Amino acid sequence: MTVDPELSLEERFCRGDEGAMREMYREFSAPMYVIALRLLGRHELAADTVQRAFVQAWRAAGSFDVSRGLQPWLYAITRRAAIDVYRGQRRAAEMLSLEPEQIDRVMVAYDPTMEETWQTWQVRQALDQLAPAEREVIDLAYHGGQTQSEIAAHLGIALGTVKSRTSRALRHLAASLGHLRDDALTDR
Repeated sequence: MTVDPELSLEERFCRGDEGAMREMYREFSAPMYVIALRLLGRHELAADTVQRAFVQAWRAAGSFDVSRGLQPWLYAITRRAAIDVYRGQRRAAEMLSLEPEQIDRVMVAYDPTMEETWQTWQVRQALDQLAPAEREVIDLAYHGGQTQSEIAAHLGIALGTVKSRTSRALRHLAASLGHLRDDALTDR
């Protein structure tokens, strides 16, 4: 498919230009690999994650919002793909018929970065347990990099509503993730 080369990379990608996909791979695959490696701690899993992320991105190209940047969108896909890869690894480990605590000990003993992956997974679970309105403001603030005023404008709600939703969400997250803080304090 030939697409006007005067269009931005985002526009060409959205229109299904394979050349844009190759450019994106050259520009973003290395940082995506670093993200996946940091989350998973194993080179082969990180490489698999990047491949999965690009396949998912290509499949979603037509729905990509060109007004948003490719980089944060690709990084979010990479994080989700890493979680999927991690879940697959967990399922395989569970097939060994070990207790979950034993699997955690084996995996952490095998690779110290698995502890960070476990913590990342715990945070993801806590975020998934938030009410949708709370999760939305947290996502826009932390992943979208928006201020509370920008979130209010984006969602068409009062600034006070954004602040109260953010406060509630942070209280819920603190309650759900308190054990991570306690673990960090006992490790000292």
